[in-house]
Amino acid sequence: MKFIECEKVTNEEKAHIFQALLNYNLSNLEEKIVKDIGIFVEDEKGTRVAGLIGETHGNWLEVEYLWVSEELRGQHIGTKLMDKAEKIARDRGCKYVFLNTFSFQAPDFYVKLGYKEEFVLTHYPLTGKRYYYTKKL
Repeated sequence: MKFIECEKVTNEEKAHIFQALLNYNLSNLEEKIVKDIGIFVEDEKGTRVAGLIGETHGNWLEVEYLWVSEELRGQHIGTKLMDKAEKIARDRGCKYVFLNTFSFQAPDFYVKLGYKEEFVLTHYPLTGKRYYYTKKL
């Protein structure tokens, strides 16, 4: 047996390890169905100017990405996207939401929406913080 170290991991290497881990996880998880959620905002030209991407799995919605273009910030677009995602999650039977955000992004935004801080990684990646939140639906 030999160990191989590399600084550039290929897509094939990532896919192999991901698939092996996924196979193991699915053999042990009681709920195997994961459903994507994508909610997007387009301007009059059809350009995407905001969006949310996440997935539901069992009791949980995980919000992976929430982005609102600078010119739309402060107009409650992010709140509307979160409300829509939470409604979809409730309709799918979810009871909780999980997400994370950096200190320079929107921790106060999520607290206003009723999210509870579960833990914080400090010094991430060097001097910032990464917050992890949950919410009961």
